[in-house]
Amino acid sequence: MTEVRDEETVRQQRRPEDEPGTGVVTAFGRQLKLLRTRAGMERVEFGKRVGYSADSVASIEQGRRIPQPQFIEQADEVLGAGGVLTALKEEMAKAQYPAFFRDMARLEASAVGLCVYAAHAAPGLLQTEEYARAVFRMQRPLLEDDVIEQRLQARMTRQDIFTRRPAPLLSFIIEEVVLRKPIGGRASLRGQLEQTLLVGQNRNVEIQVMPTAREDHAGLGGPFTLIENSDGRRLAYTEVQDDSRLYNRPGKIRELEARYGILRSQALTPCESLAFVEEMLGET
Repeated sequence: MTEVRDEETVRQQRRPEDEPGTGVVTAFGRQLKLLRTRAGMERVEFGKRVGYSADSVASIEQGRRIPQPQFIEQADEVLGAGGVLTALKEEMAKAQYPAFFRDMARLEASAVGLCVYAAHAAPGLLQTEEYARAVFRMQRPLLEDDVIEQRLQARMTRQDIFTRRPAPLLSFIIEEVVLRKPIGGRASLRGQLEQTLLVGQNRNVEIQVMPTAREDHAGLGGPFTLIENSDGRRLAYTEVQDDSRLYNRPGKIRELEARYGILRSQALTPCESLAFVEEMLGET
C-alpha cells in the first residue's frame, strides 16, 4: 500500500484510466483483437472456443467489458499468445472494482481479521446476489448493465473469504434499520435476512445488530472497517460518496478500535442478534 502522507490518511483517488472503455482495459481489448485477427479467427469461432458469445467478445475487445481470469487464460491458450494476455490478469482483476475500493479489496482478501460497522446497507461481504444487484442498480449516476454485472461478480468473489483457510475472524455490527430496508423488494430483503442468518452460523463470524431504540450510540460518525493483516499491521477504512480513505496512524486506529468496542457493547450479543434477525424474517 502507498505510504500514508502526513501520517494520517491515503485518499483513494479515482483512476479513470482503469475504468471500462479506457486505459488498461482498452489496451487489453486491442491486444486481444490483434492476436485474434493474426490467428485468422472470426469472433464467432473464437467465442465458441472460449465459451463466450461473439457479442461478449466484441465488448471485451472494445474495452466495454472487463474480462474474467478464466477468459484471459483460455484466450491466451487458444490464441497461442505465450503469456502476453495472462500477464495482464492481475491488472484486469484490479479493474473489476471501482477505483476507490481497489486497495481495500486487496487488503480484505489477505486480512486475518475484519471488523465492519454497517449503517446504510448490508455489508458487501454479506450481500446476496439479488440484493447486491439492486444496490448497484440504484446508484446514481446510473451504471451501465455491463458494469453492474462486472461489479456484482466482483462482490460475490469477495465472499470467498468465508471459505478461506486459515479462517479469518470476522465481526459485523449492523444497524437494525439496515435489516428493515426492502432494497430490491420484500423477496430480496427476505433472502438477505436468510443469508445473514446462514453466515452468522460460521464459528469465525460474529454478527451483531444495533437496535434503533438505543439511546446511547457510538457510531454516529458513520460506517467504517477495521483491518488486521497477517503481519499484525492494523488499518482502518472509511467510505462515503465514492470517496474512501485508508488510515494507518496508530492514534486514529486506536480511536476507531475504541469506538468499535463501544459499539459492540451497545449492540445485541451475537446470539441475541441472530434470534432478532430470525424474528424479523418471520415478519417479512
